[in-house]
Amino acid sequence: MPTQAPSVHLAHSQKPVTPRDRLIRIAEVEHLTGLKKSTLYRLIQEGKFPAPLRLTAKASAWNEAAVLQWVQDLITEGGAK
Repeated sequence: MPTQAPSVHLAHSQKPVTPRDRLIRIAEVEHLTGLKKSTLYRLIQEGKFPAPLRLTAKASAWNEAAVLQWVQDLITEGGAK
């Protein structure tokens, strides 16, 4: 029996978003979280948001599934504390 990836419901989306194993850049992370770059990097420094992966000396990207899981966890916990 095939297994399905867990789905994540985003606040601005009516349909579930299924995480995929792909890398996304900062603009998409901002879109998915509703947060700006400065806030994301502050949360990373505080250990409260997934760190990006270094692609090259000047480029970074995030694991989409990790970002979507962070969003789902935030929703499940009822928001930031």
